[in-house]
Amino acid sequence: MLILCIDTSLGASVALWDSEAKTPVLAAQSSKDSRSHAEHLSELISEVVQEDCGCTLAKVGIEAVAVGRGPAPFTGLRAGLVTARTIGYALGVPVIGISSLDALARAVLDLVPPTQEVFVTTDARRKEVYCAQYRADGPDDVFCLWGPEVGRPAEFANRAAEPGLIVAGAGAALYPQDFALNPGLPTEVEAAVLGRIAKARLQGKTPEDLLATVSPLYLRRPDVQPPSQVK
Repeated sequence: MLILCIDTSLGASVALWDSEAKTPVLAAQSSKDSRSHAEHLSELISEVVQEDCGCTLAKVGIEAVAVGRGPAPFTGLRAGLVTARTIGYALGVPVIGISSLDALARAVLDLVPPTQEVFVTTDARRKEVYCAQYRADGPDDVFCLWGPEVGRPAEFANRAAEPGLIVAGAGAALYPQDFALNPGLPTEVEAAVLGRIAKARLQGKTPEDLLATVSPLYLRRPDVQPPSQVK
């Protein structure tokens, strides 16, 4: 199954993932610029398609689109979700949204014992973090045990300090006074991991089921708010 994978939870990451290929990640590109998601995303998608087959997006044979739904800031997340839904509609293929924390957790779980639980945390800005706790659900999916939540790092320090729990992610690296980071593990989301999770979750899903997955996961209100009352 050939899946276009898109994540804009931090910067932009795009990949073509094929479950039938000997090397499933056919092509991948990323940008760490977290301020220009929309500008970079279309370029990255074009580069990935050209790298794989040298043809247009319509001719590459994509069978599904997997997109990270956050948690993340409003603007970047919206760019990824709108792009994914537009491509899915244009190509007539299903679009499935997956928590970006799920993807990070899956990448971490690939590198630890199969029965291990992991606590992943990413930067939420405003001196806050997004975080959640997981265990593996088969070789390609994850099961969320707790979260996702957003808040000050100190609010989650006790949970992350649970004996035997593996802690990973950029949030832990930013706040070492609150999290005991396990070195050598992934800290950022790679879009290609979304392909594995998507294939596991697409089985038996109806269009209505999938539509429910592509809503953004913000966890907090946008910075810009309508006035509370007319002055």
